Amino acid sequence: MRLKYSWDAARRDLLAGMTVAAISLPQAMAYALIAGIDPRFGLYSAIVVTAVASIFGSSSHLINGPTNAISLVVFSALAFLDPEARFDAYQATFLLGLMVGVIQILIAVFKLGDLTRYISESVVLGFMAGAGCLVALGQFGNLLGIRDRGTGHQQVVERFWLTLTEGGPVNRYALGIGLGTIFLVIFLRKLARRYRLPQIDMLVALVTAAAVAAFFGWTQPASGGRTLLAVVGEVPASLPLPHIPEIRFWWVKQLSGSALAISFLGLLEALAIAKSIAHQTRQTLDYNKQCFAEGVANLTGSFFQCLPGSGSLTRSAINFQAGAVSRMSGVFAAATTAAAVLLFAPLARYIPKAALAGLLVVTAARLVDWNRLRYAMRTSRYDAGLVVLTAAAAVFISVEFSILIGVALSILLFVPRAARLRVSELVVTTKQVLRERLPSDPPCPELLLYNLEGELFFGTAPELDRFFEEVKLRISKEGTRVVVLRFKRTRNPDMVCLELLQHFLQEMGRERVVVLLCGVRPDLAKGLANLRFADWFPADRIFPESVETPSATLKAVASAYELLEANGIGRGGPTAARADAGALSHQV
Repeated sequence: MRLKYSWDAARRDLLAGMTVAAISLPQAMAYALIAGIDPRFGLYSAIVVTAVASIFGSSSHLINGPTNAISLVVFSALAFLDPEARFDAYQATFLLGLMVGVIQILIAVFKLGDLTRYISESVVLGFMAGAGCLVALGQFGNLLGIRDRGTGHQQVVERFWLTLTEGGPVNRYALGIGLGTIFLVIFLRKLARRYRLPQIDMLVALVTAAAVAAFFGWTQPASGGRTLLAVVGEVPASLPLPHIPEIRFWWVKQLSGSALAISFLGLLEALAIAKSIAHQTRQTLDYNKQCFAEGVANLTGSFFQCLPGSGSLTRSAINFQAGAVSRMSGVFAAATTAAAVLLFAPLARYIPKAALAGLLVVTAARLVDWNRLRYAMRTSRYDAGLVVLTAAAAVFISVEFSILIGVALSILLFVPRAARLRVSELVVTTKQVLRERLPSDPPCPELLLYNLEGELFFGTAPELDRFFEEVKLRISKEGTRVVVLRFKRTRNPDMVCLELLQHFLQEMGRERVVVLLCGVRPDLAKGLANLRFADWFPADRIFPESVETPSATLKAVASAYELLEANGIGRGGPTAARADAGALSHQV
């Protein structure tokens, strides 16, 4: 936050915060509905989590609070509880927030925030696509005005089918309100973008739907106490009070996997959004500080009856577009939401669930970045596979573990790609230029020159071993006297590959074949030194690669020609060998 906070900055932050609050109100209630808990807990999150994260955070524009993706994971995490045990579900939600906060704080303390970079963008896109699909499927019961069927222990797709087939007749009033809300939100968003109006389309659509339903009496209880439309219900006009979450150790065991998934997903969401906005504002971010803020916000929220939260893409973008200049905009957004809860919470009983379902269907569609999704699907089969498999894992296996499944799949799919060792034979032309050998190049059996490229770890060991066997076979057939191995484009040598290299060099020594190692990078040089290659391998046969000696390969080739010249061997005899050696020595 700026050291000098002016009245103009405060005015801009206040206007931005009020704009954010207008979208936070309907979103918070909708996301609580996704999580399967009372809407008031979503509103509490939009107050407490938003304020705390803004106070302790690093980004000037990031707005925290309940999000649809995390709410969906919360819903899945609570599946082990009896659907009728509402009090237990609430307590487990607060405990989950506490666990998430502790994990995120530990990640910040041990500076492990960089672990989020190992989560592929394709995995995130797949998760968002799967999560969007689940959000939409989960709201069809409310959208059609029919009873939800199934239990939390069943997959969302299975519950969706049971709801459609066994939920009863469609309520035409609910369907009309839901579809009307969808069309109104889409129309208002287009209108706002065309005329650069405040993006309060969801709030306006929700108020309009509630007003229409109230005008026709669809939300008024009939003689039997029932209404034509299911409504959100009573939301108390009060601020969140301190509350210690109930801790049951068997709950901790059940929630631990989901807590870990939410922790990394939340940090990933928050950091990605903060980085995206900072790229435009040129703000320098402290990622560990932001991780700490996420943890403190969720930990604090667990003691004030809040849903776990993270950075919101929608609200953060609106905050930035509305002209916010500092983290105070988040504080103002939380304060405005709190004032709205105190003033207007009783009116929530007029909000039809079908209207909220309509908002969530639109939110589900907006959750997916369609342009980036298409880009990933076209980039490579690797990226397309990760997107499809992660999305399928979210829909058909478990949404809370789909991120972890996606990461595991990305590693499994990446290892074979990293384990490719590319080997090419090089030649020195008559113009003393080093390049790949062509079929038309004349043979030089006395000297073999190879370039190796890739990771020298255990995964490439089989390919490296096959290469050495092919070189030995060629040496025995052609009578090769000198072999030059170029390691300039290899990285991260490990024990297995260095052991194979050692066996090859020692066998070549017994065969009286000289092997020169050129382009040796610091990591390879360190490995050779640690394994004491110098005790048996001559130091003048190693040509390091460094800024001071960028022509290590040419020096090695010149040395090879000198060795051949000393033995009266060259391309066309001793004279040619001497010319080759002299030309290259002059060049390097």
